[in-house]
Amino acid sequence: MNSDDTQMKAVTIPEFGDAGVLRADTVPIPVPGPGQVAIDVAYAGANFAEVLYRRGVVDVPLPFVPGIEVAGYVRAVGEGVEDLWPGRPVAALTIVDSGGYAEVAVTSADLVAPLDGLDIGMGTAAALPSNSTTAFLVLDRVARIAPGESVLVHAAAGGVGSQLGQAARLLGAGRVVGTVGSASKIDTAKGFGYDEVILRDRLADAGRFDIVVDMVGGSTRRASLDRLASMGRLVIMGNASGAQDVGVPANELWFTNRTVSGFNLAAFAAAHPDEAGRALRRAVEAVAKGELRVQVEALPLERVAEAHRRIEAGATTGKLVLDVAAL
Repeated sequence: MNSDDTQMKAVTIPEFGDAGVLRADTVPIPVPGPGQVAIDVAYAGANFAEVLYRRGVVDVPLPFVPGIEVAGYVRAVGEGVEDLWPGRPVAALTIVDSGGYAEVAVTSADLVAPLDGLDIGMGTAAALPSNSTTAFLVLDRVARIAPGESVLVHAAAGGVGSQLGQAARLLGAGRVVGTVGSASKIDTAKGFGYDEVILRDRLADAGRFDIVVDMVGGSTRRASLDRLASMGRLVIMGNASGAQDVGVPANELWFTNRTVSGFNLAAFAAAHPDEAGRALRRAVEAVAKGELRVQVEALPLERVAEAHRRIEAGATTGKLVLDVAAL
């Protein structure tokens, strides 16, 4: 921590642009308001959402401290917060206001999961609030998965893809298939609960599914709709390809008995923090029990630009986390 007890080290986005704009900076230490918790950050997750902030796809005030998830120790609590106290180890979603790429982050107490008594390292804990929480919410809350249903997940070797296959299994899915963009990722994805992993360009041969989860976009979105069975549900939760939006003809949906839904964790957590928090604690419990595996690679926060470049290039498997405590 900075010698000035009102300032801390952080990585900021001072202007929109490529990964080179990310800057080590000194900013004021945030103070928790009513219902909030301040956390001394040990690790922060690195996510595609933060890439979008940096590019200016999401309109955020500059300079901006990104970071949608963290693990660390409670530093202070705001008025009305119970069951959390200074020093308690936690994992937390900081996605509503961001701020995880810093020594201290503040978030709603509803979006915090205690870790004491659980055999979960801080690096692993920082890797699960966004992706693992999303996996349970997408399949259970949005797609409303039923026992025995078939599930197709794109980008199966990535951060959220690595969790969706396993969560589908825990929620009683039947056939679970993942797609990847390159053959080098097939073996990695197979370790995340998938019955089968195929190249995305072979999607037409995959059969039909009750649920398809697409975070890729572009031509994959149209192909995903074609893979839905009668009463099938396509859940859209990203556009990693950066392709132009793909329209879905409404008449086609009612002719074929199909549904298209969207899911955005930031908007959901802002509107339903209590439900997002329950899903986070459910994910933490699953990891602690060994029911959910999180593959983690840690980099020092100083290498945050490298982390962003790898995420943008699709050159990651599992999850990257940033070591903030080592500052």
